[in-house]
Amino acid sequence: MAALINRYPLWKYLLIIVVIIAAFIYAAPNLYPEYPAVQIMGSTTSVVDDSVLSTVETTLKNAHISYRDAQFQNQTLLFRFDSTDVQLKAKEAIQEALGDKYLVALNLANSTPSWLKSLGASPMKLGLDLRGGVHFLLQVDIDSVIQQRIEGDLRGIGQALRDERIRYSGITRKGNNQVLLQFKSQDVLDDAYSFVVRRYNEFTWEKQVKGDNFTLQGVLLQPAVFKFRQETLEQAMNTLRNRVNELGVSEAIVQQQGESRVSVDLPGIQDTAEAKNILGKTATLEFHMVDVEHDAVMAAREGVAPPDTHFYTYRDAPILLKNDIILRGSSVVSATSGFGEDGRPNVSVRLSGAGESRFTKTTAENIGKPMAVVYVEIKSTPKMENGKQVITYKTQRTIISVATIQSVLGSNFQITGLSSPNEARTLALLLRAGALPAPVTIIEERQVGPSLGKQNIRMGVLSIEVGMGLVVIFMALYYGVMGVIADLALAMNLVLVVALLSLLGATLTLPGIAGLVLTVAMAADANVLIFERIREEMRRGMGVQASIHAGYERAFTTIFDANITTLIVMMILFSLGSGMIKGIAITVTIGLMTSMFTAITGTRALVNLIYGGRPLKRISIGI
Repeated sequence: MAALINRYPLWKYLLIIVVIIAAFIYAAPNLYPEYPAVQIMGSTTSVVDDSVLSTVETTLKNAHISYRDAQFQNQTLLFRFDSTDVQLKAKEAIQEALGDKYLVALNLANSTPSWLKSLGASPMKLGLDLRGGVHFLLQVDIDSVIQQRIEGDLRGIGQALRDERIRYSGITRKGNNQVLLQFKSQDVLDDAYSFVVRRYNEFTWEKQVKGDNFTLQGVLLQPAVFKFRQETLEQAMNTLRNRVNELGVSEAIVQQQGESRVSVDLPGIQDTAEAKNILGKTATLEFHMVDVEHDAVMAAREGVAPPDTHFYTYRDAPILLKNDIILRGSSVVSATSGFGEDGRPNVSVRLSGAGESRFTKTTAENIGKPMAVVYVEIKSTPKMENGKQVITYKTQRTIISVATIQSVLGSNFQITGLSSPNEARTLALLLRAGALPAPVTIIEERQVGPSLGKQNIRMGVLSIEVGMGLVVIFMALYYGVMGVIADLALAMNLVLVVALLSLLGATLTLPGIAGLVLTVAMAADANVLIFERIREEMRRGMGVQASIHAGYERAFTTIFDANITTLIVMMILFSLGSGMIKGIAITVTIGLMTSMFTAITGTRALVNLIYGGRPLKRISIGI
């Protein structure tokens, strides 16, 4: 009976072999180098095609810039180079040749073979402290938002005074953060003063009387300006974080820099062109009813739009839309891209309660009439004037869809009429992430090198090599053949951790390397517990096969309890920590799971193959 104890069924050996093969496949991409690259992506009005490829190839040839290869990837064009110096020269030449219609960004392109990519294998992402990444510095136009706030306060104050039956003769904005109210008598001025001081305490109010001019001047307090500025920046950073999450970038750093700037660090990102496109967009949607009462062609010919309407162009033809906005993109809580029954791309939208009732009411009253979806984007252009950087903003409104209202639209509906699946995906992403509260401009973009230096990176890798080497030597000398089996399990454990980090898309940082060192130690501890338990059973006079069986069975509880305790700590670190702290928590958690597999199941399989199923008087397990 004892001789047959330590044998695995065939299916268990096959399972272990499958896991090992899969681990080597998904860890293999990390062996292939990365090359500096320049990525070209089209904007909403331009498409990357063969003509762009031909233009860029001619440009690089004329500039005597050589490149490794060029390839299309997910509607972008990627040129790979041998060095960063050549990469930077190429970017300048390509940007000058293509102009502002295309996004040209620096990138790092991996050289993973296509057969590995077809299996979904890709190298693991490295943090800014190991590999670097992309750094963006964005200028947030907070002043424009403050002015919008003043305009909103003007309308609110005017409405509030009318509700209180306090008549004013004029209400205007004066200066940057000031409002001016005009009245016809001293009594009305006093009543208005008492009301606004009580209701609008974010302003300082001052009465001014000059002859028959009775005015009330309000100045927005500096603490209120500072508070609103901070709220705008925080909202912008939250929106940017949401957009970064939609891009699938883990451990990104989004933080305030100065009074009106936000820095975004994207470690290990593979698609900087898309990141630049998504992060910098101040876009939202507006839903307008189409004016069907007037002839748009005739109005365009005369050059005068009817009252409360505005000219647009849709499919090369003029169209009139009513100025009234029946729904804004801010009311959207969910948006997913897909394809309709006609096979054309669309976006499925779900609304929150904000604005939904009015939207439903308007569509109910206009069944059979056309409604337009307008894509509103604020574009910024930085330029130097008199030695200073000046940013100009331009709002572009583009009709992306005009459809006839077939029925009452509620909280769920679809946006159709999109030109491509990529446009649908980008629109859905922007709607999910939310509109930025203010226009932003990318005023700086650069590749970030390893922040801790190559020497420190080498020391981090060296710590794994030295730690692993010392453990391997100790286990082999102290436990003999059983120690060699444990060493094989340790090596396999590292391969599994790297494979899982690559497969899950986790970002490895320098603290994550520390987690790998800790993982090696914990995996060795598990085997030490098992081997010492086997020794103890053999000293008690138990047979070899029974001792092996008892060693693994009785050590399992201790190993499991110790790993569960560590796992709880890692869960706390992940939930309460941020950035690199989460990195070490993820690495150690993955290491715990893989070490349980390799230290118990993996070594047991090798021990069973070498010693199991036959009578033995002794095994090589050290002194």
